[in-house]
Amino acid sequence: MNAPQVVSLGCRLNISESERIRAMLAGEDNLVVVNSCAVTSAAVRQTRQAIRKARKANPDARLLVTGCAADIERDQLSAMPEVDGLIANEAKLDPRAWNVPAGAAPVPALHTRAFVAVQNGCDHACTFCVIPQGRGQSRSLNIAEVLREVEAHLNAGAAEVVLTGVDVTSWGHDLPGSPSLGSLVRAVLEAFPALARIRMSSIDGIEVDDELFELFASEPRVMPHIHLSLQHGHDLILKRMKRRHLRADAVELVEKLKSRRPEIAVGADLIAGFPTETEDHHTANLSIIRALAIVHGHIFPYSPRPGTPASRMPQVERQTIKRRAAELRAEVANMRADWLATLVDEPLEILAERDGTGYSPQFARVALPIGTPRGSIVTVTPTTLEDNLLS
Repeated sequence: MNAPQVVSLGCRLNISESERIRAMLAGEDNLVVVNSCAVTSAAVRQTRQAIRKARKANPDARLLVTGCAADIERDQLSAMPEVDGLIANEAKLDPRAWNVPAGAAPVPALHTRAFVAVQNGCDHACTFCVIPQGRGQSRSLNIAEVLREVEAHLNAGAAEVVLTGVDVTSWGHDLPGSPSLGSLVRAVLEAFPALARIRMSSIDGIEVDDELFELFASEPRVMPHIHLSLQHGHDLILKRMKRRHLRADAVELVEKLKSRRPEIAVGADLIAGFPTETEDHHTANLSIIRALAIVHGHIFPYSPRPGTPASRMPQVERQTIKRRAAELRAEVANMRADWLATLVDEPLEILAERDGTGYSPQFARVALPIGTPRGSIVTVTPTTLEDNLLS
């Protein structure tokens, strides 16, 4: 190995942090880092599989594990014979934790889209979630720090910036004056007039401030793509999850946004089979997909996480959870197919990726003409749709 290998699992925040780890450890030979995820039991299982795979591919390398699972599942992972050491999640961006020079300055790798982690941690206590155990309390980069990171990515060739975090809509709550997330997005847009596209990662709809709403509704450089940390479509289950919104809040937000900007594409996270969920609750979960026109759906079959309140609630049978998750996925797939069909014969501005495809502002995947330069934005009018790919 001539450079460290970083394996990233889980969320967009992990992707962003993995890039910084890779840059920070540049020059460290024969090293493999697994940046783990622990959001579900399946994520922990995938982390263990990734560790075994990395060890098999690199039998002589030093293998270190960081990320949420390195904290939450510390005993389990440290007992794996493939693992040489664990780096605490909160320390993984500190050069001292890796025994590299403290002055090492991460330089972003060249990517078409840059993930900028503006916030970390979470102050909420959703009954199903272990992430606060692995990420700690909410903390924000200040505006100057965010602008420096964005500038570095733009200088490295990024054409789109994705602002991300564990609970990104809580950005600023811990800063002097409690600035709003909308004010941060506005600052980025004003500081970099040449930045063509800015996109938000998953947000908590109940915390969308007035300025952020206005930017989503009217600013062409803010992509018409909103992904909601929704979790469920029934109020009783939302209450038992200890979420802060109701179904009607999500419906109202989407209706208001689409009345201003009809092309907005909606994504959402939904959990299938949360403890105590009945068939009626599941039906409400299914119906929220149509009510919000969810075309980017992340469906999570519920799995109990040790130490969470939800793990002590009456559980739904595993086969029932599996069936309900499949039904949710099928409903999203139907909505997505209907939506993509409306984009056929429509001119779309596509940001070219390295694989011959790219993404529209609404995050629809589109095939590009052969030879389209990576990172360029080109207009494509697709004429066909096959396997969720417009071409």
